[in-house]
Amino acid sequence: MKAVKPISIFVLIVSLVLLIPSCAVNPVTGKSQLMFMSEDQEITLGAQYDPSVVSTFGIYEDEALLNFITEKGTEMGKISHRPDLQYHFKVLDSPVVNAFAVPGGYIYLTRGILAQFNNEAELMGVLGHEMGHVTARHTAQQQTRQQLGQVALAAGMIASKEVAQFANEAMQAMQLLFLSFSRANEREADRLGVEYSSKIGYDAHKMADFFDVLNKMQMASSHAGVPTWMSTHPDPGDRNVAVNKTTEEWQAKLPGKTFAINTDSYLNMIDGIVYGEDPRQGFVENNMFYHPALKFQFQIPGKWQLINSPLQVQIVPEDQNAAIIFMLSEEKEAGTAAQKTISDLQLSLIDSKPATVNGLNATVTLSQQVSQTQDGQQQTLKVLSYFIEKEGTVFCFHGLTTDNLFDGYKASFETTMKNFARLTDGSKLNVQPDRIKIKTIRSASVSLSEAFKYYQVPESKYAELALLNNLDIDHTLSKGDMIKIIEK
Repeated sequence: MKAVKPISIFVLIVSLVLLIPSCAVNPVTGKSQLMFMSEDQEITLGAQYDPSVVSTFGIYEDEALLNFITEKGTEMGKISHRPDLQYHFKVLDSPVVNAFAVPGGYIYLTRGILAQFNNEAELMGVLGHEMGHVTARHTAQQQTRQQLGQVALAAGMIASKEVAQFANEAMQAMQLLFLSFSRANEREADRLGVEYSSKIGYDAHKMADFFDVLNKMQMASSHAGVPTWMSTHPDPGDRNVAVNKTTEEWQAKLPGKTFAINTDSYLNMIDGIVYGEDPRQGFVENNMFYHPALKFQFQIPGKWQLINSPLQVQIVPEDQNAAIIFMLSEEKEAGTAAQKTISDLQLSLIDSKPATVNGLNATVTLSQQVSQTQDGQQQTLKVLSYFIEKEGTVFCFHGLTTDNLFDGYKASFETTMKNFARLTDGSKLNVQPDRIKIKTIRSASVSLSEAFKYYQVPESKYAELALLNNLDIDHTLSKGDMIKIIEK
């Protein structure tokens, strides 16, 4: 969780209702197609989405890596089917292996996917694939339809509308981002990825190799609520064969051109990149949530699941009939934050009182919201909130459930809220993330497993790191080869 400002998408949704479908020429195929937005609207949409993406994930700070991606991506954009479009490239602070694009030329890669690449050619293939979704206007088509669907859904929300108000607006926007493309879209993006990466001098065969790695990973459809590549980019079938065939065709069309792989330069570039979850942004240990960067801690009810994001922490029980939502307020004083929340969420205040939570000033409120369910029944949502001041920031807890279940959950809500405290334990404050470290083989003819043993990699990690290197565990390494291992 990071201190970030929520981004409103209300204006965006309202504007989409007014869009009128029109025919446009697809930049890639040259054929007319029904489109729900003009190119200017598409660019505006991307600019509106970008702050939501950034605030939801956070930016991974690595200037050299970003500069390289931006330089190559800009070069690729100039030879794409939309050379006049201004492309924007960002590295997101997420361990999830994914890359995606939004309309208007905004392309994002997670640090998770960058850690998984083993050479520049793989990176350029995936970058070209995402650019292909933009140039063929797949993202504009998909997101327009989803946005119009969201408007219809929002208009019909009755029973759950009060709960939805507590979801951060930027998180709602993210629901529109991770759309599964059609297999036809994926085939076209693959072809364009091969074309674009080949034209700027990279071997697109490595793009096929990386897709094989993703298949081997058998990634779950989501990680803490965030989709992975496999769930947003469905395999169109025979992807490896098709990409390799298209690569041969494009390399034949570009006689005299060399096609780089650039393994060593890429591995040197990602040396030290954070791998996996970053505990500096919050971690759970023995039913306690610790946040070293913001220096706080609180208890989690037993058997409740915690989902951490830069914007908020969500904690839900197994039956999912309640939730605790933890976030930061833009206000500097607890009472003011309480008043603004009651007003913004249109809650009816039942009680408000000052309190002290482990030496910190706080305001505690109990409120409710009454609505009609779809079958015409009255339903009351009850909300217990703690607004706690700490070093110029107000931390907010909201425990919410229906009125008839509130008494059963109140103790769990209070267990978490009353145990919010400053984090002073040095072992928690100083925790560090795992990082990719690049090692150069100094002797000839050693196996990958022997190299792992030499570098004291736990045997339980051999399979994971072999996949991270895209090598078999018994692969023979030569002197001067580079491999990835994980260190603190």
